[in-house]
Amino acid sequence: MTLQHRDGQRFRFDAGALCLELLLTGGPGPVASRYEVLDRVEGLLDWVRRCRLAPGPDLTVTPAELAAVRELRDALWRLALARAGGEGYDPGDLDLVNGAAAGAPLAALVRPDGTRAWAPGATGTRLLATVARDAVDLLTGPHADRVRVCGAADCFLVFADTSRPGRRRWCSMERCGNRHKVRAHRSRTRTEDEA
Repeated sequence: MTLQHRDGQRFRFDAGALCLELLLTGGPGPVASRYEVLDRVEGLLDWVRRCRLAPGPDLTVTPAELAAVRELRDALWRLALARAGGEGYDPGDLDLVNGAAAGAPLAALVRPDGTRAWAPGATGTRLLATVARDAVDLLTGPHADRVRVCGAADCFLVFADTSRPGRRRWCSMERCGNRHKVRAHRSRTRTEDEA
């Protein structure tokens, strides 16, 4: 996904999993809540058009389904941060994810031209099941130990490192990785000048 920081810089961010992309819609706590877009159905629909489901299905979302997506997203925040920190999971958050994952997911179709389409009847509940199943796959799969928070002190983006070597530290080399390199270079240059 392409993100835009508050300073105006645009950068590519690969969360590594659909469930972690949902965290970009806001969340609990003062940092994530500044970016809240799930306070209206249009915010959810915009996320569906931009996330890895794109082109997203034509969703019908009720206010109750929107509230359920928000609740799942907040649980995913807590689970992802617990995983990244090597802590245990909250049983209530697991119950929420497992309950949503038990529902029927969105159904993808292949068009004659080889592109993806979505079966009719896409609802917020089916989206919820799709995201929850992705979370189950992430938290029980080969990348579970690679759920990380960006290494920059002022960045809180969470991602699954799906790279082959598994050494990703930054949300994006364009953003935080580059800023780290510039700071390190300036520090080295300053030290050399003082010597």
